[in-house]
Amino acid sequence: MPRSHDTDEAVGPPSLPLHRLRFDPPGPPESVTSSDGTRAWEVSRYADVRMVLTDPRFGRAQLHGPDAPPRSDEPGLVGSLDLMFNQDGEDHLRLRRTLRRAFTPRAVARWRPWIASIVEQRLDQLASCTPPVDLVARFTLPLPVEVISRLMGLDAMAQERLRHWTQYAFSDGSHPEEEMRAGLAEFAAFGSALLAERRRAPGDDLTSVLVRAADAEGGIPESQLVDLVCGLVVGGHDSTMTMLGNSLLYLLGERPDSWPRLGADEQAAGALAERLLHLVPLGDDRGTARYAAADTEVGGVTIPAGSVVLADCGRANRDPEVFPSRQLDDLFAPLEAPTLSFGAGPHYCMGAWLARLELHLSLHRLAARFPGLRLVRPADGVEWRRGTTSRSPERIVAEW
Repeated sequence: MPRSHDTDEAVGPPSLPLHRLRFDPPGPPESVTSSDGTRAWEVSRYADVRMVLTDPRFGRAQLHGPDAPPRSDEPGLVGSLDLMFNQDGEDHLRLRRTLRRAFTPRAVARWRPWIASIVEQRLDQLASCTPPVDLVARFTLPLPVEVISRLMGLDAMAQERLRHWTQYAFSDGSHPEEEMRAGLAEFAAFGSALLAERRRAPGDDLTSVLVRAADAEGGIPESQLVDLVCGLVVGGHDSTMTMLGNSLLYLLGERPDSWPRLGADEQAAGALAERLLHLVPLGDDRGTARYAAADTEVGGVTIPAGSVVLADCGRANRDPEVFPSRQLDDLFAPLEAPTLSFGAGPHYCMGAWLARLELHLSLHRLAARFPGLRLVRPADGVEWRRGTTSRSPERIVAEW
């Protein structure tokens, strides 16, 4: 929905590596026309973006209400009114409470041993290959699929269908309508069947935890639970795959000087992972939308009630008042303030700690096992996975 800042858009789809995207300096809220023709207010300074994301006067549900300004429907699962992200108030809190305990930092820390074992298994398989190899096919895709499959208790069939379902759940709108409808219906049927199976025979997986929590909470429609489970299944692997692929493209292609320290120092690797999450976006989309329920002053500008507001987290993450430009090139420097890459406020990403853990472990142990890892093809020649709201390399050919 937001306006594009990528100068490649005039000649075709974006082709710049995501770590090279250009961001305008942040400034006061301004009235803009988004790429779908919607008039909106764009906020870009760190303090302003945090306010919009945390203030209850700016919500998601009313974006789809009868009083909302005309706008293009968001395709795929992300446009579903049953999705937790598109709800506010008590409806949103009921769903969020079913997830809260499962995704605390302490809970995620308990998953560390088995996630680390999956990382090591993938590295063992990678080491058995004769280089050059495709790191996407051998590492950045199968690893998060295995993690989310174990976490959610998915069978082999579901694992094989994950990429198929993801292209419809996170569609960029380029898929034919009938194809989209059929793909999403198949995915919803899978989610419904998974919930029914866990009610009949619960286990220790996250899906069973959600079923028990939802039954204890009460009042949650089945359609919302289905979207919750489906969102976790696709979001839980797609975002990690995207982060890993884009991070490796950047580190191996332009920051090979950081590779030795990344493999040798696990604590430094954690700081680097956080810096990468902060600086490298998941895709080309430049704002998360909210609806202003009342006249509200943001950064000295009054945003009228009924307005669509775009919170540009990418520009806010580069606000020189919060993140000095001299620090941007130091990948091992701790962040000066919490990153907005996972949002903020009521809709803060509940999978943030899992994403951090997977990226941290994967990059650190890959660099430790393969200190001589290097790209065979430069980042400029990469082919991009398209059709979804995130963007990552189709292949990363490397050798050691």
